[in-house]
Amino acid sequence: MDREGGDPGYVDLGFARVDTDRLSRTGDPEVVYGAGKTPDEVVAILGTLRAATPHRPALVTRADPATVAAVRLRWPEARVEATTIVVGEPPPARGLVGVVTAGTSDSAVAAEAATTARAFGAGVVRVTDVGVAGLHRVLDVRPVLQDADILVVVAGMEGALPSVVGGLVGTPVVAVPTSVGYGASFGGLAALLGMLNSCAAGVVVCNIDNGFGAGVFAARIARRTQAPR
Repeated sequence: MDREGGDPGYVDLGFARVDTDRLSRTGDPEVVYGAGKTPDEVVAILGTLRAATPHRPALVTRADPATVAAVRLRWPEARVEATTIVVGEPPPARGLVGVVTAGTSDSAVAAEAATTARAFGAGVVRVTDVGVAGLHRVLDVRPVLQDADILVVVAGMEGALPSVVGGLVGTPVVAVPTSVGYGASFGGLAALLGMLNSCAAGVVVCNIDNGFGAGVFAARIARRTQAPR
């Protein structure tokens, strides 16, 4: 349905209808999920988003190496962390998101969460490799956990770290289970169920490997802590 001036709120590229109205509805522009798209399709969508919202960065998640190469060819200044690409400068940071990983094997999902939170206008601090197999490590970073406005805690295996963090500090926790683990982890299902059954208060849970969803949620909460009332 056309709105004022005949703008439908999206751009039809033939293979995709790019939602150029999302920023005005939600405060954040559309993001490109790279999996299943060709590099040329990703570049075309990114170009549309950059034209529609030049003051906000365009984000690609789950980009494969060919897509990374194509985006860097078009935008040499693009920043890449793991499988996440950012084109454009992030807005001034408001609030602070802490992204915490249980182990280095969880780093790709944590990178997605941290990069997303930065692109969506939050400050980010990273805490890595503080899993429950060595509790002294997470105890040592307790001041960092307390200073953040919200924490994204990423863990595989049995998914215990969010419960530990939730019992140490009063900072809200977004738990992200990863598909890291041996056979009985069932591709992250064991961690997901462990997090859903957390006995610590103030812990909510995202889907398996969904660093992007956690990053968006955390950034919006962090931004609102600094928003004028």
